[in-house]
Amino acid sequence: MRVLIVDDEPLARERLVDLLAPMADVELVGEAGDGRSAWEMAVALQPDLVLLDISMPIMDGMEAARHMAQQEQRPAIIFCTAYDEHALAAFDAGAIDYLLKPVRHDRLIAALDKARRMLGELPPPNLPESKQRTHLCARLRGSMRLIPITEVYYLQAEEKYVVIHHEHGEDLIEDSLKSLELEFSERFLRIHRNCLVATDEIIELRRAADGQTRARLRHVDKLLDVSRRCLPSLRKRVREL
Repeated sequence: MRVLIVDDEPLARERLVDLLAPMADVELVGEAGDGRSAWEMAVALQPDLVLLDISMPIMDGMEAARHMAQQEQRPAIIFCTAYDEHALAAFDAGAIDYLLKPVRHDRLIAALDKARRMLGELPPPNLPESKQRTHLCARLRGSMRLIPITEVYYLQAEEKYVVIHHEHGEDLIEDSLKSLELEFSERFLRIHRNCLVATDEIIELRRAADGQTRARLRHVDKLLDVSRRCLPSLRKRVREL
């Protein structure tokens, strides 16, 4: 069984490494200190099991588990955390067990036995959607890329996809524009039926000779059309910035 250990505390990772060392059928394939690195390593290394902390920098364990669940061969997940209040959310996120730190040897053995029984037979996860994501996940010719929300300039719907225009270029995601608007209502403003713009990117609303209003963004060269329907609420929000 190929195992990835994820925890931002080096001593906690070291303890898990020591506990796993005597197990002949366990291969440690890597260690990560944050959720984003964990997801990237899970995609690259394809572990069977991830021992995953919850409270971590950059991306927490819950969000990392959501991204891992999108892999074609998603790993089994056992959460290892110092806090017992996340247990219900962890199982909703598809975890097969939930261990409290310091992880006891007998509890880890039992959790690994459960993983061995369930690998290849995991049910589709019921992932919690209430917590706002810190990254969006784009698919790239069979692989995936995580894009920090803080680097997104605007989102534009094109046919059945949404194009993310961000600090490093453009990518496609499968989320709907409406779901993104609901999840990130404080960060993005709707300026058109097919476009959401990061609030801190808008620097000017410009009315052209043809009567069309367009938005000028801080890091984007081209002007973006503003629909008449969105204009009143957009003007109000811009004044409040």
